[in-house]
Amino acid sequence: MSNLFDSTPPPPLAEALRPQTIGEVIGQTHLLATGKPLNLAFGSGQPHSMILWGPPGVGKTTLARLSAKAFDRDFIAISAVLAGVKEIREAIEKAQQSMAQYGRQTILFVDEIHRFNKSQQDALLPHVESGLFTFIGATTENPSFEVNSALLSRAQVYVLKSLNPAELKQLFVRAHQHAMPAIEFEDKAIDSLINNADGDARRLLNLVEQIANAISGKGNQITNIDQAFVDNALTVHARRFDKGGDQFYDQISALHKSVRGSNADAALYWFCRMLDGGADPRYLARRIIRMAWEDIGLADPRAIQLANDAAQTFERLGSPEGELALGQAVIYLAVASKSNASYKAFNAARAYVANDQSQSVPNHLRNAPTKLMKELGHGKEYRYAHDEAHGYAAGESYLPEGMSEPHWYQPVSRGLETQIAEKMAFLRKLDQEAKNNN
Repeated sequence: MSNLFDSTPPPPLAEALRPQTIGEVIGQTHLLATGKPLNLAFGSGQPHSMILWGPPGVGKTTLARLSAKAFDRDFIAISAVLAGVKEIREAIEKAQQSMAQYGRQTILFVDEIHRFNKSQQDALLPHVESGLFTFIGATTENPSFEVNSALLSRAQVYVLKSLNPAELKQLFVRAHQHAMPAIEFEDKAIDSLINNADGDARRLLNLVEQIANAISGKGNQITNIDQAFVDNALTVHARRFDKGGDQFYDQISALHKSVRGSNADAALYWFCRMLDGGADPRYLARRIIRMAWEDIGLADPRAIQLANDAAQTFERLGSPEGELALGQAVIYLAVASKSNASYKAFNAARAYVANDQSQSVPNHLRNAPTKLMKELGHGKEYRYAHDEAHGYAAGESYLPEGMSEPHWYQPVSRGLETQIAEKMAFLRKLDQEAKNNN
């Protein structure tokens, strides 16, 4: 007989529908399909330490829990957001007690392992090595940067992916049948839910639960859900975006590479994705200016001017009006002629100077503001280029004595640099003629 006074609320839909077996997991077929790494690992019955790396809502916690069943191990879960040394110590003591009393090994699951500092991560190492517990970590950040190398070397990294629309639709069907089977959903309403979920299974289940709550608030009046109902019931969503994490740097990388690849549409897409996710437009403006200098350079100097003008326009207008200027700059940079010749030349010169000894300035290039300096030969035999043919002192050297011409700057055959290359070839011809006449 049920307890009439039991006021325990039902679990959230995401928890109620958490898979109980590997076969119930939706998505991650690259790891869980027959013959794939985690499928083989679970089938072997031999646990190994692992790190599950992927965006939110793709099943990291679920796979960790299922591993305990697959390997028949005790399961301890801690969150690096809430836990400290005390919680780590308690988990270790509990694992030791289980081993001593029952001879059972433990799986220790650390959610958001990247939140643990170095000393906290180091505290796990001896017990991973001794076999007291098998370590499973979950992270949304690149473990190469966020997990200590010693711990990383003892764990296999598995990369989890966002759910695609077809997989999210499977999940929706499951949630629909569980939460409100009597309610009909129009196709566009389902598409709207899937689009709002943005690859995140947990978010989709929360959205379905939000719809169910909205329906219950209206009594039994609603039997059909259309897109308008979904749009009205849901809170404004934001794209998955972490201002300090991998999502941030992956997207700015995609923007930069789209500009470099001369694809205006792709560049504009990533630019708008970052704005939509909350990126600071001033940061984007700085990166746009950097792209102009690095990837376009002297092939089209107008790109540099336009990038700077766009940044100034944003400072004057702010959001959202100023974002149009930045978007226009992105388009121009994408379609502009490309050259990294100046960028490569600068890096080569910096590297040369960093590894070279300090070279003296040749006498003919030195300044001679005093009588003594003139007596020492400073500025002697310097040739004033404006007084010579073509405004060029053919054959003159401007490098330290004994240093050969490095030819760092090699203009490309695109845009304005085509003309620059022609000018440089002409000047080198004059140098060769001067050399032959001496």
